[in-house]
Amino acid sequence: MTTVAELIIESVAEHGTTEVWGVVGDALNPVTDAIRREDRLRWMGVRHEEVAAFAAGAQAQLTGRLGVCMGTVGPGAIHLLNGLYDAKKSHAPVLAICGQVPRPEIGSDFFQEVDNDVLFADVAVFTATVTDPAQLPTLLEQAGNAALQQRGVAVLTIPGDVGELEVAKGTSAPRFVADLPAAAPVPEAVRAAAGAIEAADHVTLLVGQGARGARDEVLELAERLGAPMVVALKGKEGFDHDNPYEIGQSGLLGNPATTLALETCDLLLMIGTDFPYKEFYPSGVTVVQVDSDGTHIGRRHPVDHAVVGDARLAVGALLPHVARREDRGHLDRARSAYETWQGLQQHFVDPDYEKKPAGFLRRKVDNPDRRIRPELLAGLVDRHAAPDAVFTADTGMATTWLSRFVRIDRDRRLLGSFNLGSMANAMPQALGAQALDPERQVVAFCGDGGLTMLLGDLITAATHELPVKLVVFDNGRLGMVKLEMEQVGMAEFGTVLHNPDLAAVAEAVGVHGIRVEDPHDLDDAVRRALAHPGPVLLDVVTNPDEIAVPSKPTLEQGWGFAIAKVKEMAVSPE
Repeated sequence: MTTVAELIIESVAEHGTTEVWGVVGDALNPVTDAIRREDRLRWMGVRHEEVAAFAAGAQAQLTGRLGVCMGTVGPGAIHLLNGLYDAKKSHAPVLAICGQVPRPEIGSDFFQEVDNDVLFADVAVFTATVTDPAQLPTLLEQAGNAALQQRGVAVLTIPGDVGELEVAKGTSAPRFVADLPAAAPVPEAVRAAAGAIEAADHVTLLVGQGARGARDEVLELAERLGAPMVVALKGKEGFDHDNPYEIGQSGLLGNPATTLALETCDLLLMIGTDFPYKEFYPSGVTVVQVDSDGTHIGRRHPVDHAVVGDARLAVGALLPHVARREDRGHLDRARSAYETWQGLQQHFVDPDYEKKPAGFLRRKVDNPDRRIRPELLAGLVDRHAAPDAVFTADTGMATTWLSRFVRIDRDRRLLGSFNLGSMANAMPQALGAQALDPERQVVAFCGDGGLTMLLGDLITAATHELPVKLVVFDNGRLGMVKLEMEQVGMAEFGTVLHNPDLAAVAEAVGVHGIRVEDPHDLDDAVRRALAHPGPVLLDVVTNPDEIAVPSKPTLEQGWGFAIAKVKEMAVSPE
C-alpha cells in the first residue's frame, strides 16, 4: 500500500524534480521519510525556510519544472512566504508542501496552528488542505498543474495525522502537464501595429525577458527599423550578447544612451517587458506593446496598439509588414552614446585608476579611504567567470554593478529578485542553481546586508558540498538605501553595518574564505575564488560612497546629494 506522503513524493520525482528544500519537522516527517526512500530525489535541508523557497524558485526558473519546498506547522510554513512571493512575481512554478496540526485540532487555536489556506491566499494560484486520502490524487494534480500552467505558487497542506494514511490500492501517482502552447496574435492587431511602426520616423525598442524566445526575430526587426534596443534587466539573458542594437538598461541601472533613445523616438515598441518605472518612459510618443499576457498591456504606460501573443509569433508576424530603412541615424546616435559611456565606465575596471589624474581627483571626493571600487570587482568577475556561469544578484547596488559590468553571454544565466526586490536572495538562489549541476559555475553577487540576513545558510553550502562562489560587496552599508536617502537630501541614517570578517566567518563554517582590501590583490583573488573546487566566500571591502549615476539624473538629485553630504559631515551616520 502507498501512503499520502509516498504518493506526493512519487509524483514529484516522476515529474523530474531532483531536490526538495526545507526544514524537517513533526507534521511533515512522513514526507521527509518518503524522500529518504526515493532515489530520484535529494533532501536539501536548510537553516531557514525562506532559503528553501528561494532555492526552489531558482530551480523552477532555470528548468521550467516544479521547484519544491517544504515548511512544517505554523512558523515553518510562514518562513516560506518571502521566497514564495518572489516565485510568484518571477512567474516560477513552485509547489510548497506545508504541515498542519492534526485534523481534530484544526480550528481550535492549537499550538503553532495557522490557517494555511488563508495565509497563502495572496501568494498562491492554488491552495488546498488534504483532510482525506481520497482527496489527494485530485488535489495534488490540481496543485501541480496550476503552478505549471499559471507559472505561480501552489500550496498543498498536510495535517499531522494525514501523511501516513494509506491511499486506495491501485492509485496511480498524478502526472503534471508542463506544456504551454504559444498563442498567436490576432492578425488585425498585428497589421494595425505594423502600420503605426511604418508611419514612425524613429523607433526605439524596449525588450524584456518575455522576448528571449524571439531573439532572432527581434534582432531582425531592429535591423530593418534601424532601432536602438533598450534591454530590461531580465532581458540581459538573451539580448546581452552579439547584439549591435543593444544600448543597455534604463531606469536607475541605465545610462545616457537609453535616455537619448527614449526621448528622441516617436514610437516606442515594447516586446515582452513589464518595465515598471513610469518616470523613465517617454511622453508624447506612439506606443506599441507586445505581450503574451493581455493584463500587462498598458499597466505601465498608455498603449496605442496592443498585440497579445507569443513574442516570437508576434514579431514574426510583424516582419513581413516592415520594410528595411536606410536611415540609421537614430540607431547610430544611441550606439555612439552607449559606446562612449561604456568607455568611461571601463576606467573603473583598473586597479590603478586612482593614481591617474581623473581618478586621483575623484578619490579625494568619494573614496578617501582608498577602498576597492565595486566596478573593479564586478568587471574582474565578468572577465574570469565561465562562459556558461549562472549569476545571481542581491537586490540593491550588487544588481547595479552586475547590470553594468557583467555580460550575460549566450550560455550564461541570470537570476535575481528583480520583481519582488527582496534582500538576501542571491545566496539562496545560487544554492538552488548549484544543486541542479555541481559542475556548472554559479556566482552570487551578494550585498553584505543581504548575505548577513540569512548568514546561517552558509552552512548549507558546506553541508551539501555545493561549490557556489559567493562574491560579497562588503561596503559596510545598506548601499541602495543610503543612495535613496542622499538623493533626496537626507543624511544617511541606520544604514551602517558593523560587519565581522566575513571570510573568517565562512572559514568557521566550512566554506573557503578569501578577504581582499587592496585593489591590486583583487585580480588574483577572483581567479583563485572561481577556480576553487568547493564553496567560496570572496569578501571584498568596497567603497561605501560609490555613486551609480542613473540614466536620467535630475538637478534635484544633485542638490540632494550636496545637502546630504553637508548633513553627514555635521553628524556621523549611525
